[in-house]
Amino acid sequence: MPVPVDLSIQLGRLQLANPILVASGTFGYAREMERVVELRRLGAVIPKTITMQSRTGNKPWRTVETTAGLLNSIGLDNDGLEAFVTHHLPYLASLRTAVIVSIAGRTREEFVEMARRLGREAGIAALELNISCPNVTGGVDYGTDPKQCRQLVAEVRQACMLPIIAKLTPNVTCIADIAQAAAEAGADAVSLINTVLGMAVDWRKQRPLLGNVVGGLSGPAIKPIALRCVFQVARAVKIPIIGIGGVASIDDVMEFLVTGASAVQVGTANYYDPTITMKLLDQLPAALAHLGASRVAEVVGTLQTQAIAGK
Repeated sequence: MPVPVDLSIQLGRLQLANPILVASGTFGYAREMERVVELRRLGAVIPKTITMQSRTGNKPWRTVETTAGLLNSIGLDNDGLEAFVTHHLPYLASLRTAVIVSIAGRTREEFVEMARRLGREAGIAALELNISCPNVTGGVDYGTDPKQCRQLVAEVRQACMLPIIAKLTPNVTCIADIAQAAAEAGADAVSLINTVLGMAVDWRKQRPLLGNVVGGLSGPAIKPIALRCVFQVARAVKIPIIGIGGVASIDDVMEFLVTGASAVQVGTANYYDPTITMKLLDQLPAALAHLGASRVAEVVGTLQTQAIAGK
């Protein structure tokens, strides 16, 4: 008889039933997916990022398919904080899984005010600070400067009792420095990574394809970058890491776990296979058992880098 596998994980103060999460911006407000996904099975749902005021987003084109991924320049199109609390949160709170709310502010004060407001609402398990969106003005300011990151996370932590996750950008010289700043300020975990800045061009018309000229690349193309970031940050901080970037198979999940992530977020794959998270959850126990593990934590960060040196 197979040994039972415990899929539960701990992300600082946040405990989740399993490590399979869905990335913000790729799952709507979850209601859109309820007919094809057993939402209660997910480790957590992260709805699209919300801002203080509603946003219509960037002009078209806003998405362009690439050889091994997807470029997007959505521009944080969302209904705004109050509409989220009034119309979306009641449904999300009724789901039998954790809800992590992604927030983005134009200023530090907006981040703090949004955190304070959401901290008073029931049904929210944690906040993810989106300090890494490349598609809005100032979207990465707090994710590219350690000092600003540290100050923002500290002020949000002081204003709100919910667990805090900082979502970081790979578009920096040293992502470990930013992660260290977030950890020192009291973040419960970091999410690695947001999209990689890129662009697409129509050479015949001599024009960029995205209305915003540049956008964020996601999907399989960025997985090697994401794995590198997880590897570097895991050796720089003690707080848990959520891996993001090209997760589309159980092999991808396990690669992130052994590299140092305690959980993963599935993003672009949701678009072409809305049931992908269910498949990953079905396959995860056997993958863990293959490594002789009975708990997710037993495989996190077990990458044996000495093999690279021929030892």
